[in-house]
Amino acid sequence: MRLRVEFTTEPFDLDEAPAHAVVAREVIRTAELDAVDVGPFGNTAEGGADQVLTAVDALLRKALDSGATRVSLQVNVIGEGTP
Repeated sequence: MRLRVEFTTEPFDLDEAPAHAVVAREVIRTAELDAVDVGPFGNTAEGGADQVLTAVDALLRKALDSGATRVSLQVNVIGEGTP
């Protein structure tokens, strides 16, 4: 099964990316995912279910440990198998 995760972390800072946002993006960039897109107001990544769920676990733990007060995320099933 393939999944897509979309997420944001808060609080926002328009002047510079807060530590929790930097950590969350790094987790996604270094995970074994494909189709990664990070931006100032939202981030998405796709991959196999195990890889996405492992990345989401690390994302939540590390972002909260780095000062996030809210993490909004959505996970969607986008297909079966691998790309």
